[in-house]
Amino acid sequence: MKFTISKEDFLEGLQQVQHVVSNRTTLPILSNVLLEVEGDSLRLTTTDLDVGVTGSVKAKVGKPGSTTLPARRLAGIVRELPTDEISIEVTSKDVASIKSGPSFFKILGLAKDEFPPLATFEDANEYKIEQKVFKEALKMTSYAISNDETRYVLNGILCSFKEGLLTLVATDGRRLAMVQNDVEFPKSLETEVIVPTKAVNELQRLLADDGEVKISISDSQIAFELNDNLLVSKLIEGNYPNYNQVIPEETKERISLERESFLSTVNRVSLLANEKSNSVKCVFGKDRIDVTANSQDVGEANESIAVSYKGPEFSIAFNPEFLMAPLRNIDTDEIFLELIDEMSPGVLKTSGSFLYVIMPMRVSQ
Repeated sequence: MKFTISKEDFLEGLQQVQHVVSNRTTLPILSNVLLEVEGDSLRLTTTDLDVGVTGSVKAKVGKPGSTTLPARRLAGIVRELPTDEISIEVTSKDVASIKSGPSFFKILGLAKDEFPPLATFEDANEYKIEQKVFKEALKMTSYAISNDETRYVLNGILCSFKEGLLTLVATDGRRLAMVQNDVEFPKSLETEVIVPTKAVNELQRLLADDGEVKISISDSQIAFELNDNLLVSKLIEGNYPNYNQVIPEETKERISLERESFLSTVNRVSLLANEKSNSVKCVFGKDRIDVTANSQDVGEANESIAVSYKGPEFSIAFNPEFLMAPLRNIDTDEIFLELIDEMSPGVLKTSGSFLYVIMPMRVSQ
């Protein structure tokens, strides 16, 4: 196997796939990237047995072939090479020679036969969605995924293809983010699957602002084809909780807020939130909200926002991080805060199909 490639292209290819490689693997082959050259391209593949990703970049192929080399070490070498052109030759015993200008490296690889193949999707259900739409939908929801490994069904995003809509839902039990987009598919392809966090993170790296992503779903795996990349992941087994139960059917108050100024206010006030209770209080009065936080050891902060509000006076407390997370990840100027009372969940909405439910916190007055 022999090929030459530009440093920029090689680095780009390695960066697309190297995040999947685990540092703590017991199988040496899983630390390696599979390199396959044929035609005029180099194909790179990595996997951790749960998630696998493939990418391809241009290369001048002298002799087709394949090998696997340590992914992070290879990326480290390529990053530091002195010239733009890199030539690589691999022996039949998987020893790679890398040359670039005056530099020469020899790396020991492992045979391709040891590399676990990615799942195939012959009879899978297929769906298509604009990359930009999907990327924004993931950004609007993925921050609410649970990190609690004891509730493993929540360690991912629910992708529900139902009634001509792709609904994405993420929750950790204390907040829930949901967004819906129109997608065309026949009724026979209606399904719900849970995509794990690692695959969601990789997907967000790979998605671009142009073109489509093709989604293929089999019984236990999901694949995303986009640009020159393929991402394959195991699905999380189990039933996602009924998220509609936690979305309040009717709310009493609806307050329009300017997203960026509300985010800035909560951010400033939260600097004095008590570490133990970690909450900010929103006190609603005629045409204003006072956002306050206090900590016995440190002091207090208070900032008022002018709003259109004619309802009763009351106060409700939220975890400031949970309140700020959706505001950072949506890009509409106007948002709506819908409330029932100080003990019921609050709902943040946009004029589009985004919805965020946040549980209030009990705080001593």
